[in-house]
Amino acid sequence: MPGAFAEALMPTAPQTEGPFYPDKLPLDTDNDLLILNAGLTPAVGEVTHLTGVVMDLKGQPVRNALVEIWSADNSGIYLHTQADHPEKRDKNFQGYGRFLTGSKGEYYFRTIKPGQYPGRTRHIHVAVSLKGKRVLTTQCYPAGEPDQDKDGVIRAIRDPKALKTVIVPFTPMEGSKTGELAARFDIVLGLTPDDGHS
Repeated sequence: MPGAFAEALMPTAPQTEGPFYPDKLPLDTDNDLLILNAGLTPAVGEVTHLTGVVMDLKGQPVRNALVEIWSADNSGIYLHTQADHPEKRDKNFQGYGRFLTGSKGEYYFRTIKPGQYPGRTRHIHVAVSLKGKRVLTTQCYPAGEPDQDKDGVIRAIRDPKALKTVIVPFTPMEGSKTGELAARFDIVLGLTPDDGHS
């Protein structure tokens, strides 16, 4: 029905980049964070397939959007020189990945459900860039984590509708015999088709 979706979507809530965007990018920056280069040993953790569509306020897919993710490993340690206990970091976890969206605005990462560290709930950092310019920095939170109400970063989002834009169910993947998870995080940028993003 034409015009049914004329109302603008709620843009994905922006969040802090945090101090642990990798200060030295790994040699391997693809969208599979479980296997490094030609390595055979996968990262430790609950395998998670993170997918979604990058779209504008009208629901139109945004192509050629660079989606970056980074997160702590299963032990809650980041790929960063200032991270706590770097000696305990999972050397098989890439810690960072990127993906360029196609004509349907879709992206895909194979990663882990991030570990936890003191003071924060579990989260995956996400950034979106267009034509080399960062247009959104946010964080994606697994739904149902008991300590979200104590996390100062997530609590900074006061609007309940905005909060819903960053909380995502991490659900058992259909047909997986190894307990893999699926998470769909659609990203709505504060753009309209008139902004010339396509």
